[in-house]
Amino acid sequence: MLLEQYKEAIENSNIVSKTDIHGIITFVNDEFCAISGYRREELIGKTHNVVKNPDVPISNFQKLWTTIKEKKTYKATVKNRAKNGSDFYLNTTITPILNEKGEIEEFIAIRYDITKEIELKFALDKKQELLFMQSRFASLGQMIANIAHQWRQPLSQLNLTLFSLKKSSDNDKKEEVFKYYNESKKLIKEMSQTIEDFSNFFNPNKKTVIFYLTSAITDALEILKNDIKKEDINIEIKSEDILVDGISNELTQVVINIITNAKDAFITNSIKDRKITITISKSYIGIEIFAFIIIKDNAGGILEEHLQKIFEPYFTTKHSSLGTGLGLFISNLIIQKSLHGTIEAINIDRGAKFTITIPITERK
Repeated sequence: MLLEQYKEAIENSNIVSKTDIHGIITFVNDEFCAISGYRREELIGKTHNVVKNPDVPISNFQKLWTTIKEKKTYKATVKNRAKNGSDFYLNTTITPILNEKGEIEEFIAIRYDITKEIELKFALDKKQELLFMQSRFASLGQMIANIAHQWRQPLSQLNLTLFSLKKSSDNDKKEEVFKYYNESKKLIKEMSQTIEDFSNFFNPNKKTVIFYLTSAITDALEILKNDIKKEDINIEIKSEDILVDGISNELTQVVINIITNAKDAFITNSIKDRKITITISKSYIGIEIFAFIIIKDNAGGILEEHLQKIFEPYFTTKHSSLGTGLGLFISNLIIQKSLHGTIEAINIDRGAKFTITIPITERK
C-alpha cells in the first residue's frame, strides 16, 4: 500500500515513462502526454524518437545507451520536440530496473520540466551578447573615425599631386594624361566616400532623407561594375520609381553585400551562366504600403543548416581571408534601424532569394 502511494506521488509530480530493453515505450503518465502533446496511444509501442529533437547530436543517444546498458543511471538535460513543433527541455534521469537474476528488465525515466529556466538563460545570454556587440561596434566606430582622419590628409595631397601632374604634362600626351587623371580622381572620390559611409554608419545622429530606391541600387552596381564585368555576371533590373525614407548609401551597402556574396558563390560553385535579377516593386499589406527589393541569383543557394544563421554576427562559410561574417549582420541592422524594414533569405531553384521589405512613408 505504501509503495503504491510513493508510485502515485512520483507520477503526479514528475514526467514518467517506461520502456522495454529495446527502448520501446510501455508506459507514459499524463504529465508526459501533456508536455509532449501526444496521446497515450500515439506513444505506447514507439521509441522516444517520437519526441527526439533534430538539434540533439546522435552521440548523446549513443552515450545514453552505453550507460544504461551497463546497468548505470543516466542523467542529463534533454531537448525534446513536441507534437506541435515546439521545443521543451527536461531534466532527465533514466534508471535500469533489474530482475532477481540481475538482468535488465526495463528502463524507467523520471523527468521534470525546466523549459522556462533554459529559455530565461538563453534570453540573458542573448542580452549579454548584444551588449558585447554594442561595445565592439562602439570601438569599431572609433577606429573607423581614426582611419578616416588619417586618410583625408594623404588623399588631399594626392589630389594636389595629380593636379600638378596634369598641368606639367606634355601637349603630345595631354589626352592620355587627362584620361588617367580623371580615372584617378574618380578613384579618390570613391575611396573618400567609402570611408565617409562607414563613419556615418556608426554615427548615432544620422539624418534620413527621401530617396529613390533605384538610386541606391544604381550606386551599388557602379561601385561593383569592375567585379561584375570581370566575373561575367549578367544583372537584370526590373524597377518602379519608388521613394522611401532612409539613408541611401546604407541601402547601397546592403545591396553590395548581397551581390558580393552571390559573386563569391558563383566562383566557389563554378557557375558558368551567372545571373542576378533585382526587382523593385510596391504593394499593400493590409492597409499599409510597402516597397519590396527582391534580389535573386542562380549561384547554387545556401545550405539549409546555414539559412537560419546567415544574419548572425561573425557567421561565415568563407575563408577568413574572404569574409568576417559581419556583412549580412550589418545589412540586417541597416534594414531594421535605418529603414524600419526586414530582410530575409530563402533558397529558390538553383539559387538564393533575398527579400527586403521597407515601409513607405507618404509625404507631400
